[in-house]
Amino acid sequence: MTPSLKSTPFSVASMCHFLCRWSLSALLLFASLHQAHANPESDAEKTTTANADVTFNRDIRSLLSSRCFACHGPDEESREAGLRLDQADGDEGAIGLAIEPGSIEDSELWSRITSDDESMLMPPPDSHLKPFSKQEQQLIRRWIESGADYEAYWAFTPPTQPKTPEVQKQGKPWSDQTIDRFVLQKLVAQGETPAREADARTLIRRVTFDLTGLPPTREEIRQFSAAYADAPETAWEELIDDLISRPQYGEHWARHWLDLVRFADTNGMHKDFYRNHVAYRDWVIRAFNDNLRYDDFTRYQIAGDLYPNPTKDQLIASGFHRLHLIIDRGTALPEESHVKNVIDRVTAVGTAVMGLTVQCAQCHDHKFDPITQKDFFSLYAFFNNIDAAPETNPKIMSDGLQEPIARWPTAKQATDLKRFDKKLADANAKLSKIEIAIAAQREKESDAGKQEIIGDALSKQSQELTLLIKEQGTLQKRMAALNRERRAVERNVEKAMVMKERDTPRETFVLIRGQYDAPGETVPRNVPGFLPPLKKASEVASRMDLAEWFVAPENPLTARVAVNRFWLSFFGVGLIKTAEDFGNQGEVPSHPELLDELAVSFVESGWDIKALVKRIAMTKTYRQASNTSPERFKADPENRLLARGPRYRLDAEVIRDQILATSGLISTKMHGPSVKPPQPDGLWKAVSMTDERFQPDTGDSIYRRSVYTFWKRAMPPPQMTILNAPFRDACIARRERTNTPSQALLLLNESEYLRAARHLAQLALERSEDERLAFAWETVTAKLPDANEQQIMLDLLDDLQEDYLADPKLTDELCRGTALTTPEAKSELAAWTVICNTLYNLDITKTKD
Repeated sequence: MTPSLKSTPFSVASMCHFLCRWSLSALLLFASLHQAHANPESDAEKTTTANADVTFNRDIRSLLSSRCFACHGPDEESREAGLRLDQADGDEGAIGLAIEPGSIEDSELWSRITSDDESMLMPPPDSHLKPFSKQEQQLIRRWIESGADYEAYWAFTPPTQPKTPEVQKQGKPWSDQTIDRFVLQKLVAQGETPAREADARTLIRRVTFDLTGLPPTREEIRQFSAAYADAPETAWEELIDDLISRPQYGEHWARHWLDLVRFADTNGMHKDFYRNHVAYRDWVIRAFNDNLRYDDFTRYQIAGDLYPNPTKDQLIASGFHRLHLIIDRGTALPEESHVKNVIDRVTAVGTAVMGLTVQCAQCHDHKFDPITQKDFFSLYAFFNNIDAAPETNPKIMSDGLQEPIARWPTAKQATDLKRFDKKLADANAKLSKIEIAIAAQREKESDAGKQEIIGDALSKQSQELTLLIKEQGTLQKRMAALNRERRAVERNVEKAMVMKERDTPRETFVLIRGQYDAPGETVPRNVPGFLPPLKKASEVASRMDLAEWFVAPENPLTARVAVNRFWLSFFGVGLIKTAEDFGNQGEVPSHPELLDELAVSFVESGWDIKALVKRIAMTKTYRQASNTSPERFKADPENRLLARGPRYRLDAEVIRDQILATSGLISTKMHGPSVKPPQPDGLWKAVSMTDERFQPDTGDSIYRRSVYTFWKRAMPPPQMTILNAPFRDACIARRERTNTPSQALLLLNESEYLRAARHLAQLALERSEDERLAFAWETVTAKLPDANEQQIMLDLLDDLQEDYLADPKLTDELCRGTALTTPEAKSELAAWTVICNTLYNLDITKTKD
C-alpha cells in the first residue's frame, strides 16, 4: 500500500516526474545490463566432461518423492498396492516388487511410468501430478540398468569431512581455500570456469551489505580501494574483520533469525494484542555481536530455563518458545488453544533447528519423510508442559507481557519496590482493622436500633462510624496512589517472557487425526526413530536432553541446516535451495561435499559463527563479478554452479536502511522498545477489532534501523511487506524475491523516502556545483557516474529546475519546512530532491551486485 497523494507534501511533485524518472531509470538499467553482458567469459575457457553416473540421492530420489511417495512412501495408512518406493527392501520395499535391478523389461516401475494406457500410467492422470518427462524417464532407466542401488538419505546420516579436491583453473591454481576448491571442482566437471574478480567498489558495497545490512560510506570506499590496490588480500581480510566487529553486524544477522522464528510485537490472532518480546530480540542481537557459540545459541533457546542457575540471557533465550501466535481468552476452547500453541512450538523447532517439515506428521505419518505421527507427538511431549495459560488475557497483562515472566530489577528499583510493598502491607493491615471496626460499629447500631437506644449514645455511635468510613476512604486513596507509584517503578523493571515447566509433567497422547479432543495412545518424550537415539540424564527426558541431542556430533541435521542458512544469506540461495526442508521433498544439495565440509568444520571450530561468516566472505567464490553472458545466465539463472558472484534484490529492511544511511538521517541507537515509523493512516483500523489506530513515533525514533520497527502481525509495516518481508505468522527460512509495480510506487512515493531524498539533496547542495552529482551518485551507489550517466542526469537536472521555476506551487510542496525563500533556491532544492529520489530508484540501489 502506498500513501495517498494527500498524505505527503512530496507526492504530487514526485508523481509529476514519474515518467521522467522512470525513463531515466530504464535508460540507466539498460546501460547497466549492457555493461553486465559485455566482456563475457571466453568460450575457450570452457572445458567438457562426460556425464556423471546416475545416483539415487542426487538424481532419482527427488523424482520418486514428487510423483510416487504420497501413495508408495513412508505413510502406511495411505500406502497402496503394498509397495514402498522410498526403500529397497524390508517392509514392502521396491526391489523384487516393482524394480528388477539391471532389467527395465522386468521392472514394473518402468512399464508404469512409460505406459501409453492411462489406466496403467503412473502417476495416474487423475492425481494431477506431472508425468515423468522423457529426460526423467531416461534417468530412471539408467539407474535401473546400473543396478538400482538405493542409498541412505544423505541428510539423515552424520556429515563426514570429505577430501579436499586438487583442482586447477586452466592449469593454474585459482585459490588455496577449501571452499573454492569444491566450487571449482563442480565448475570444471560441468565445463565451466569462474568469473573474474569484482572491482573494489563492488566488493566493499557487497560485503558491507552482507555483514552489516548497511552501505559503505564514501570515505570507507576510498580507503578500501586504495588499500586493495596495494595489498588486496590483506585489505580484504582487514575489511571483513572490521565489519564483523561493528555493532551493526548483530543487528543485521539477528534479522535473519527473527524471520525464522516468526518474531513479532503482537499476538497475531483475534484482536492481535500487543505482546512484549523486545528482550528476546535484543538478546539475539547481542548473541550475534558477542559471537555466542551456535550450540549454546541453540541450547539457550531450547532449554535456557532448565539450567541449574539460569543466567539472564539463558532465560530470555527460552522466550523462543513464547513467540507463537496466541488467541484471546474466550474466543476458543482452552484445550484447543493449548494444542495449537504446542504444535506451533514443535513446528518452529522443526524448521529452525532440524530443517524438516515435522508438522506434516501431526495428523498422520509423514507422506514423504520417515516421521511417524508417534514421532511428532513424542517431540510434542517436550513442549507440552509449559506452566502458562493457553490464551491471552489483556485484563491481567502488564505492558503486553504474559506469564511466565522473568524480572531483573536494578538495585534502586528493588529497594523502591520493597519500600512500596512494606507501605502497602502496613496500609492493608490498618485497612483490615478499620474494616473490622466498621463492621463492629454497624453491628452496634443495629443492636441499638433493636433496643431503641436514643439520644447521645446513638449519636456517638453514628459519629464514630462516620469517622471510621472517612478514615477507610482516605486509606484506600493512599493505597491506590501507592499502587500507582509502584506500577510506575515496576513498568521500568526489565522483564522477559520465558519458558517454565510445570511441577507435574503433563501426559501426552497421540491425537487421532490431529484433533485436540481425540486422544489416542500415550507417548513419552522422544526423538524421531530414524535419527540418532536421545540420551537422557534421568528417567524422564527433558528439554535439556533434547537441546543436547540437537548439538551432539552424531546429529546429522543441526550443523548442516545452520551453515546452509548462512550460505543463503551471502549468495541468495542455499547449497540446499529449500532451506526449510532437508527432507525428501526438498532439493538435493548443489555441492553436497562442500555442505558437509562446512558443517564438520563449523562444529570443529567450536560452532564459531563469526569464523564461518569470515570464511565464506574470504573466498574467491564470493568475490566473483556477478555479470555474465546471456547464454551462461540462461543455462544457470539461479547461479547454482556458483560460476559468478551473487546478484539479487535486496531485502526490504536493507533497502530502507540504505536510504536512511545514505541520506544521513539514520539513528544508530540500539535496543529498546519497538518503534513506529510513519505509514498511511487507517491501515490498522482496517484490521482491528478494537478500533485501534496507528500512532507514528516522532523524532529520531522514526529513523531507527528496520530491525526495531514495530511488527503487527495483522498488518505488518507496508514498507516491508510490499518488498517481500514475511508477516511473521509462520517460520520463514527464505524470503521470496519479486519485482512488482507496487514496489516501484512505494519507492517513488513513500513520504519518508522522499524526505530522505531531500535531505541528501541538501547535503549535495553544500558542495561545489561540479562535485554535487558525483557526491550523490557515489553516496548511493558506491560507484562514480560515467560520462553518459552524468550527461543524462545533468540534462534531467536542467529540465527539473526549469519546471520548478515555472510551477511555484509544486516547488513549495517539496521545500515545505525549509528556510529557503527565493524561487531560485527552492527550485534548485526541488530539482535535486528528484535527482536523489531517482538515484534511490535505480536498479543498482535495490540490488546486491
